Amino acid sequence: MSIHTSRASCRFYTAFQRYFALTDTQHTLRRSSPQLSSGCQRRHAHTIFRTRYASTSTAFIQEESLRPQSHYDLFPSSLPSGPPPNGSFHVDPSALRKEFLQLQAQAHPDRHQGADKAKAEAASAMINDAYRTLLSPLARARYLLSLRGVEMGEDESIAGSPSEMPTEGANRGDLDPGLLMEVMEVREGIEEAGSRDEIEAMKAENEHRKKACEDRLDKLFKAGDVEAARRETVKLGYWVNVGTALEGWEKPGDGRVSEHD
Repeated sequence: MSIHTSRASCRFYTAFQRYFALTDTQHTLRRSSPQLSSGCQRRHAHTIFRTRYASTSTAFIQEESLRPQSHYDLFPSSLPSGPPPNGSFHVDPSALRKEFLQLQAQAHPDRHQGADKAKAEAASAMINDAYRTLLSPLARARYLLSLRGVEMGEDESIAGSPSEMPTEGANRGDLDPGLLMEVMEVREGIEEAGSRDEIEAMKAENEHRKKACEDRLDKLFKAGDVEAARRETVKLGYWVNVGTALEGWEKPGDGRVSEHD
């Protein structure tokens, strides 16, 4: 992240926090002093806010210049270095969730009225989208590729059902024959599994595969090797879908209704 981007991120986040600190004060006054008119409440809230924070705020949702340049700008505490190459591809899910909940608590539409409610709804949707994207390693990789001008198509991202393999129209050149064979063997193993213990062992092995992909993506994004990162993202997509198939596994005979029932 450049110095300019970092400063813009800090300006955005500070304005975001100040804006909702101000509206929190207004919300408190509406509950504690209902006899005051809305205009009086608003003026009183500004007075309290100026005393507490030593300056008035500029609502970030009214300032185009303060809008985040990327999802990472919304989470400066949990992702202080921003996206790769300066920051890591990996994220701390617990820290990210903590900051997400703090932001959503401030931006929740039910805490705002009038024009501010619509703006808060937009801010809440933006925060939700950023959080979901950054939390998922696969979605995060696709997002980072999009920031570099690479949009992944359906076949490339393996966005179909968990059991879907590349069609004839898919770009099979992205994956070596050995990997394709491994994926097919794993799927056959899932279909032939006869116990939960077998599935659990396969889950653990698949987690190692996904972790290896994520570690390689960290190195590739830091090195600026976008094409290799795209291929690795495709590979990660396979293992994510294998994980979905493993989660949906049922022991043969479970959940089936007899024709005579």
